[in-house]
Formats: sequence, C-alpha cells, structure tokens
Amino acid sequence: MTAKPVTTASSEPLATGQGAADSQTELELYLAETRRQFNSMDPAPFRERDLDPMATAYIIDWAREAPSGRPLSLTVHLGRESAAAEDSAMASEAVHEYFRRRAIATRHQLRQLFRIGRFSLLIGVAVAAGEFLAGLIHKEGYAWLLKESLIIGGWVALWRPLEIFLYDWWPILAEARLYDRLSVMDVRLPGARAWVSA
Repeated sequence: MTAKPVTTASSEPLATGQGAADSQTELELYLAETRRQFNSMDPAPFRERDLDPMATAYIIDWAREAPSGRPLSLTVHLGRESAAAEDSAMASEAVHEYFRRRAIATRHQLRQLFRIGRFSLLIGVAVAAGEFLAGLIHKEGYAWLLKESLIIGGWVALWRPLEIFLYDWWPILAEARLYDRLSVMDVRLPGARAWVSA
C-alpha cells in the first residue's frame, strides 16, 4: 500500500523580485517520487500523461481560492529521490501540458453548449411562431385550445436556451480561465525533502 501525498498551501505572497507587484501564490506539494505526480493508469509518455486525480483536484481547489490577480506557483518536494534538472523540466512541461489540454477541452465543452443553445433557441422560436399563427385562426373552436397549448409550449421551449445563454456558460468559461492560469504557473522541483506520511 502506498502512502497518500501530503500537500500544504500558502496564500502568502512569495517575493520574486521587486515588491508586491511580483508576488506569487504558492502551493507546496509533497510526493515520495516524481512518478506519484502522474496517473499510474495512463499509458501515455510522461509529458502527455494525466496528473494524479487527487493531486489535480487539490491543485484546482487551491487555485480557485487563490487571489485572481497573483501568478500561481507550484513547488513539488520529493522525499525519496533527488530532483534532477531534467525531472524538473519534465514535471513543469507535464503540468503545463495537462492544464493546457484541460483548458482546450473546457472551451470545446463551451462551444458545444452554445451549439445546443442555438438549436434549442431555433426550436423555441419555431414554437413561438406556431403560437402566433394559432392566434390568427381565432374563429375556430379548437383554435383557443391550440393557442393556449402553444403559449405554454413556447415558454417551455424557450426556457433551456435562455438558461444556457444567461447562466450556464459563465461557470464553464471561468473554469477554462482557471485552467489557463494553471497552464502557465511556475513549477519547481527543489532538492529532496524528508517524506511526510499522512
């Protein structure tokens, strides 16, 4: 059985240069070894692998709580092995690539949502047009029932597109922007640190 990685976060600014303008929000992640950063079930090469789901969820939750105006920084401390220069570069590339792919996938999801919204709006407008036409044939006895049914149907048919265009797309766009921030964050692997078990 493997030990769970222990993570700590700091929202205190890290001085990186000249004053508060260059401050960062840092997350420190403690791992036993570099490969613990990646999903062990993913057969892709390291740079294209998915990150460990627990580590990913923790990084995303931390980034959501971080101040939006500050750059993000991830420091991965290794306990059982020392970080070579190529390990540091590989980890940085893997983290950036993973969140870049997530940002692309989230924007694709947003485009699909807008496509569904446009199609739903077309259906809603067609139902509303039918309601208008039913109102023109008011002489027939059944026209009143048809008109009232189409009024109710029009409201129902327009509900989903209005929900999409007014509310549903904001959280998806915010998620894509969060992944954009994570895809450019500074990732460092300093020297080996003592392993902390949970």
